[in-house]
Amino acid sequence: MRLLVWISLIFFSCKKNEDVNVPVAYRQTKTITYNNINVDVIIDKPALNDLDVLILYHGTVLYDSNLITAANINLDNFKSILDRKDMMLVSVAYPGENMLLGDNIVQAEAALLWVKNKASQELGIKVKKVFLAGHSQGGYLVTRLNTMHQTNGVIANAPGPLNLVYRCQLEENGQIVSGVTCDKLRYVYGTTTNNPNAYFQRSLLNFTKGFKSDILFVQGLNDGAVQMYSWPVFKQDVLSCTNCQNSKFVEIPGGEHNSIFTSSIAKAEFNTFINSR
Repeated sequence: MRLLVWISLIFFSCKKNEDVNVPVAYRQTKTITYNNINVDVIIDKPALNDLDVLILYHGTVLYDSNLITAANINLDNFKSILDRKDMMLVSVAYPGENMLLGDNIVQAEAALLWVKNKASQELGIKVKKVFLAGHSQGGYLVTRLNTMHQTNGVIANAPGPLNLVYRCQLEENGQIVSGVTCDKLRYVYGTTTNNPNAYFQRSLLNFTKGFKSDILFVQGLNDGAVQMYSWPVFKQDVLSCTNCQNSKFVEIPGGEHNSIFTSSIAKAEFNTFINSR
């Protein structure tokens, strides 16, 4: 009798341990912390425990109360063009409402470092390759992150703002409608005429060197006039970089701001880029 009980205990103990390791698919919102920096992320995990990870960054959101919605939409958009079904997607709900443009690189970086250094232990998985992808201001952030940390590859769609000196000066002169991005910068730094360097330092044109990983840029050529004014300069600066990993530009004739999600050419280039690394 004792022998039967002992055997039964061993069986159920082993069964319990096996169940713990069974891969489970889920989608959840999680507040992650790295170096005392907190940020919310949406995690979309397939039923696997050994995973490549695609970290996603949404475009500009005016109010932080809408961040989770924006991160979910961004996740859905990228998931819809990703051919692979075996990758975990982590969509970062980085803030922006109460800070100057670019200051949220701290939260963007925290999410990346959490995936690289803590996600395996906290989620009970094995993180293998790590990729970054961003749209609009998210593209700005992943491009900047590529000057800071090495990953397996980076994709940036319509990254910007490219040139805050040009954009904010147009607003100051009444040539385009004023927006909160330039308004907040003007409150801190004064006008672009008085302090152009402060604006340039936060522009993506200031982050075209030292890319640590291969990067794919996607840009619709029918994007907004402010974006397209500085695009050729940005492209040339990146291609002229002498201390960067490989950069590739995919330009979509007639493409709009969301070209990576709407163009079959951009979608194919996106998947080829990830699958070749």
